[in-house]
Amino acid sequence: MKHWLQMVLMALVLNSIGSAHAQVKSDLDYLPESVSFDPAVPTPESVLGYPVGTWHVRHDQLVSYLYALAKSSPRVSIEEMGRSHEQRPLLLLTFSSEQNQQQLEPIRQQHLQSLNGQQQDDLPLILWMGYSVHGDEPSGANAALLIAYYLAAAQGPEVDKLLDEAVILMEPALNPDGLSRFAQWVNMHKGKSLVADPNHREHWQHWPSGRTNHYWFDLNRDWLLLTHPESRARLIHYHKWRPHVVTDFHEMGTNSTYFFQPGVPSRKNPWTPDNNVSLTEALGEYHAKALDASRQLYFTQEGFDDFYYGKGSTYPDAHGSVGILFEQASSRGHLQESEHGELSFPQTIQNQVTTSLSTFAGALANKGALSAHLQSFADEALELAKKDDLSGYLLSESQDKSRFKALLDILQQHQIQVKGLNKSIERNGQRFAPEDSVFVPLNQPQYRLIKSIFSTRTSFADNTFYDVSNWNLPLAFNIHYEGVERGFWRKLPLTDNLPDFTPAASELADDAYAYAFSWQDSGAPALLQALLEQDIQAKVASTAFTAITSQGKVSFEPGAVVLPAALKQPQNWRDRLQQHAQQQGIKLWSVTSGLTPEGNDLGSRTMALLDAPSVLMIAGAGSSQYEAGEIWHYLDQHIGLPLTILDMDRLRSVSLSDYSHIIMADGDFSRIDEKQIKAIQDWVRQGGVLITQKRAAKWASENDLLKATFLSEKELNNSFETSGLTYADKESLAAKKRIAGAVFSAEVDLSHPLAFGYTDKTLSFLRNSTLAMHKPTKPFVTVSRYTSEPLKAGYASDELKQLLADKANLVAHKLGDGKVIGVTDNLTFRGYWYGTSRILSNAIYLSDFIDAEG
Repeated sequence: MKHWLQMVLMALVLNSIGSAHAQVKSDLDYLPESVSFDPAVPTPESVLGYPVGTWHVRHDQLVSYLYALAKSSPRVSIEEMGRSHEQRPLLLLTFSSEQNQQQLEPIRQQHLQSLNGQQQDDLPLILWMGYSVHGDEPSGANAALLIAYYLAAAQGPEVDKLLDEAVILMEPALNPDGLSRFAQWVNMHKGKSLVADPNHREHWQHWPSGRTNHYWFDLNRDWLLLTHPESRARLIHYHKWRPHVVTDFHEMGTNSTYFFQPGVPSRKNPWTPDNNVSLTEALGEYHAKALDASRQLYFTQEGFDDFYYGKGSTYPDAHGSVGILFEQASSRGHLQESEHGELSFPQTIQNQVTTSLSTFAGALANKGALSAHLQSFADEALELAKKDDLSGYLLSESQDKSRFKALLDILQQHQIQVKGLNKSIERNGQRFAPEDSVFVPLNQPQYRLIKSIFSTRTSFADNTFYDVSNWNLPLAFNIHYEGVERGFWRKLPLTDNLPDFTPAASELADDAYAYAFSWQDSGAPALLQALLEQDIQAKVASTAFTAITSQGKVSFEPGAVVLPAALKQPQNWRDRLQQHAQQQGIKLWSVTSGLTPEGNDLGSRTMALLDAPSVLMIAGAGSSQYEAGEIWHYLDQHIGLPLTILDMDRLRSVSLSDYSHIIMADGDFSRIDEKQIKAIQDWVRQGGVLITQKRAAKWASENDLLKATFLSEKELNNSFETSGLTYADKESLAAKKRIAGAVFSAEVDLSHPLAFGYTDKTLSFLRNSTLAMHKPTKPFVTVSRYTSEPLKAGYASDELKQLLADKANLVAHKLGDGKVIGVTDNLTFRGYWYGTSRILSNAIYLSDFIDAEG
């Protein structure tokens, strides 16, 4: 083993030293000189037409090469796990010896059995190599070409040993859409003479950057949330294989060096066992030796952490794998100046190749320890569960089956066991019925992940977070849950049968006076949008009422949608209505009379006739691509609403009168000039609805649109005591002034149109900024305000908790004939915060009912 590593390191040092500017590499230059290669296996250059690193590989080129590779070598098998949003194939390659390739399924089954307590002798290691989850961090995906070639074509006893003793799974590009977007950008700006000037256009991507996927999401935050097909496809195969080691190859700022884990020791997730860190350190010794040999600068145990379980290097830690993050200084193109000298694209690729090979060497050297850690992980989890004061969690949601089903779907994708109830029980005054309740037991191998998902921790040893400090899924989905103490679990009437979320078929009476559906389910806005696009006339109720239906009296809450036969409806409208209702899983009622036993009649002025909304989102450079993408994703994927996205630089070239609603996500909108501000003001006063989020809301308040005031930066800073601090306290003070991502509890006015569909006045919001809005003095304008003790889960300093207590976080009012809505939180955070995304739908479809003067 040492002999093999020494040869690899010697070859890498010879290949790595030299001027970055003058560096021209063939494919073999990246790989150990001591290794020969099978000439029958094509090099990347032979398929791409250029050596790796000369151009940035597009995803279609990468796919072409890997299929050619798999065709040429019996060591390689390839499969398509799924497709990205843009229909690019998500590939998984499996490398092992020819003998192992012929019995992959038995190897996989025996490996899984070994994790369930069945002793298995000397099974291969399972290594998962993941590259470039961020599309503009391409050194990983380009290195994957070379590592794939090495594993398929390298010859010699050392390589044979690796392939005999390991099954290597490779995901060559975790973000195909972003990678292709970035490759197109940098390649179109490459000249014969490379430009290293950081100001060159090549190094400054247009908005949105290639970092994100099709909907501008950071896929490295989606392992837990599973919003996107890329993550869902990967997770199926991750659990199918349960690897010992998972690598996650990234890039960072150009002036950095190279990072590999372990990260900051004090910022490890508390549910990750200490042995994980020990194994990470053991593998790190091999990375250090390899980078030392090639004279590369690097660092560990700073800057990055292992806290959030939704990232590629931490999700594995919750399952007994050892996840390892690698961060390479980025050339963000082909060549760029840095404080360490010119940094070339080939040089960045070389370092990722180096640590890929050192991962193989380190894993084989620690095979026994890695296997023992993974095999004991489930047993250790069960032991922890036995010591827990709780036996599990009861969850219930009676009104919104779509939201509840979406949460359970995520839990089940994570291999979390969920039980149903066979009769109703009561806990702490809450009824849990079989048709709308489940129990999540802690006594299962996913104990650690469950405790993380249900965590409401607010105190931490280290208050600095690289990402969010809480990701409680029931709070995000606004699902009521109760912890069940250990002594009570035997009294639970459990069954393997889960609630049936399929609504009873809606039998529409041909002679009905009208049809109606409730606004309580999260699928209702999508049904309404589909009907409006079909020119079906719909009215929405601003007050509660009881209707006489073909099945008796039915009560409807505010927001209910009524489809009267008396209006001019299109041909075959009942068939269309029934079809769309079935697609959305929404129950329809046949109303037999316009006279209601309770509440306003169906012809009342409180029933507003709706038009199909025409929605514009002002985005582009200056706005947050993440939050704009989250809004786009919600309206497109969940509601089916066609959203016009406009760069703010083009505002002057469009007629705002073509739009009923304008949305502005978080961002810096200072580039909007006074003429365009006036145009927006006039548009609102003439009847438009302006919806603003976070800094966009503050911009609206500063430009005489939103009648609310915000806490100034000076007021924020004055809330923190700084006397007596030393320079060493600088970082800790900065951490106190930041909210990376925490759950805040607010009290919502359920009578307000923006809250229609909610039944509990307490709602959890995701807050990831310190923006604070004072409660307006005028009545009826504040829709939601934080409670007196607002922090529900995650970290916020005592100063910020006190500062935000009782502050408004959602306001809405009239302005002329239009409406303005402002919110200080992210309503559609990362595509999974179902609990508050509903407010955005209400702002679009129910805004006519907002009648408070600002």
